[in-house]
Amino acid sequence: MNVGSTKEKSPEKRISITPDTSKSLKSLGLSIFLEKGYGESLGFSDQEYKEKGAEILNDPKEVLSRSNLICKVNLPAEEEFNSIKEKSNLIVSNFNSEKDKKFLKSKINIFALNFLPRITRAQSMDVLSSQANLAGYRAVIESIYEFEKAVPMMMTAAGTIPAAKILVVGAGVAGLQAIATAKRLGAIVSATDVRISAKEQVESLGGKFLTVEGSENLETKGGYAKEAGEEFKKKQIQMLENAASKSDIIICTALIPGKPAPRIINEKMIDNMKSGSVIFDLAVTQGGNAAYSETDKIVIKKGVKIIGMGNVMNKLPLTASNLYAKNIFNFVKNLYSKEKKQFVINMEDEIIKNTLIKGSN
Repeated sequence: MNVGSTKEKSPEKRISITPDTSKSLKSLGLSIFLEKGYGESLGFSDQEYKEKGAEILNDPKEVLSRSNLICKVNLPAEEEFNSIKEKSNLIVSNFNSEKDKKFLKSKINIFALNFLPRITRAQSMDVLSSQANLAGYRAVIESIYEFEKAVPMMMTAAGTIPAAKILVVGAGVAGLQAIATAKRLGAIVSATDVRISAKEQVESLGGKFLTVEGSENLETKGGYAKEAGEEFKKKQIQMLENAASKSDIIICTALIPGKPAPRIINEKMIDNMKSGSVIFDLAVTQGGNAAYSETDKIVIKKGVKIIGMGNVMNKLPLTASNLYAKNIFNFVKNLYSKEKKQFVINMEDEIIKNTLIKGSN
């Protein structure tokens, strides 16, 4: 059985197979085909891949046509997709049922890692967690760069510089990492989430948990946030208006699976923020948590910078690729049967059943 991968289309900088995971895939008894120059943008030479057992091919179409399983970060471009043979397998990090529905007509097994179930056995394959962790970290770094002021409290002969106040909206994987990073840099951190279970996690990292008085726990059985009711939203707005006006930086990370991102930071809140404050909207590609946020733009309203970065992973693609490649390897290991020497689509396996969004029949 052959596993292949081709270069991602710009501006994506991440890759799906590193030299280390090439060796791991080879140890399963698989052959690896990669496009020439596959990892060069991240400092991985073709020679490194060859030494780990991969075969380098000049033509990306040949990589795709010879592979039984293709690993990608994003869905291949249409011309690449046509080179994939029928009944082969494709693994991608994300699939949007509305935006990508044209691919559902293919005779290819498409696995989307954004649909992994939240079970213990799937943790090593959890691309959302591995990438969100880095996103939360980078969001703080980028925000502080744009903030243009010191973050920790500093006492000098010329006077005392107060610590910056950072508010994190959403305390999932990205939010918790943002809290931890901001605390390490000396900020005063508060956070809010509709899931009451997040309170203990926020406080364990040294953050102050902000919540609506008498609120219910808005958490699904899978551990994700669910949409709030109108009464909760009204109370949340009042609480956030007060918190936003006191914040120097707001990191927005709130998402609802399968739905547009909830609008949490509204125009009035931004109008009342101090000039020079920063909002970083990690949810911008799914509609955004903050008013005015636009993908890959910095919008300035009354001196407040609203940052919408479409692909934060491009700011640390080597680390992101190393983690993503390990997620991919663990998924492949679960899919591949050494005994049968083939990829087995076992629909009784919760991981395979949940992530297979299009079977070849």
